[in-house]
Amino acid sequence: MNSISEIFNFILENIYLKFLLILVITLIIAYLVKLILNKVLKPIAKKTKTKIDDLIIKSLSSIVFYIILVLGFKIGFQHFDFQTAIFNSLISTLLILIVSILILRIITNFSKHWLEEWAYKTKSTADDRLIPLLEKISKVIVVILAVIFVFDSWKIDISPLLATAGIAGIAISFAVKDSLSNVFGGIQLVLDKTFKVGDKVKLESGELGVILDIGLRSTKLKTYDNEVIYIPNGILANTKIKNYTMPDLSIRVNVDFGVEYGSDTHKVEQVVLEALKKIDTVLKEPVPVIHFLKMSDFSLDFIARVWVENYTKAYSTKLKVTDEIYNALNKANIGIPFPTRTVYTKSSD
Repeated sequence: MNSISEIFNFILENIYLKFLLILVITLIIAYLVKLILNKVLKPIAKKTKTKIDDLIIKSLSSIVFYIILVLGFKIGFQHFDFQTAIFNSLISTLLILIVSILILRIITNFSKHWLEEWAYKTKSTADDRLIPLLEKISKVIVVILAVIFVFDSWKIDISPLLATAGIAGIAISFAVKDSLSNVFGGIQLVLDKTFKVGDKVKLESGELGVILDIGLRSTKLKTYDNEVIYIPNGILANTKIKNYTMPDLSIRVNVDFGVEYGSDTHKVEQVVLEALKKIDTVLKEPVPVIHFLKMSDFSLDFIARVWVENYTKAYSTKLKVTDEIYNALNKANIGIPFPTRTVYTKSSD
């Protein structure tokens, strides 16, 4: 026991042997950490539903060995007399570079995962472009931060450079303000899931059509006149949008009609309801309803309300409902009024 203690003290008194001991311990720790990641944590991560832990472990296992090794070298070299500020800066720079590479790998793995699991499954091209864009922005931020930390490790004052970059950034942001507004608007539309490709929408400004594509800067809307409208995403993000496909594809169709004064309102309702049963696109649930709304100047105003299973059938169903109501009223001898004006003349005699 005393011999082991003597050997250990001898090693600690010799800086070279002490360095080798630290290096060996570091290698053992690095190997054990890598072994735990690959043999223990990786199988556990594969059993979970999410793939995020798999990606993190995959990225760590490929580079954590070198991070621990560099830390071991840094600790070991602290006991040498030739240690200088330059040496410490070199070790810190190497450590910063390895950590930066690790973060960049994690960003790349996450980007590939999101593209495979999310973006490629949607018809929109916004998320296909958004994820690579965010990946590049994230990598640029990591590189910039790495450069700043490297300069700091070498005691280089970069305050004037940061001030200049800040002023340049403000000037550039003002120059591309509209473009940035459209890009962030596209991000907001994708994250909020306001609509998707194929949805029928109506804008606050009156445009009605089907979404062809959601791009990063603009969205394509195809009208029913076969025209394509390109709308900046910045405008769409700040306007009211009626989405006919939400919360589901079913939609109500309303048809206004009027009958002449003196008509039996109950008979009108029965006649029209029987006529609506002939239309196969009209759903039985919710049941069709007829409402007597008001007594206008020359007619009794009604509204027929029916439901269809898909908004694509709404217009054709409305035409059928209008036709059936007209024919049913005529067949039942219920008059359909038109604007009339009675003129009274007074003789001067």
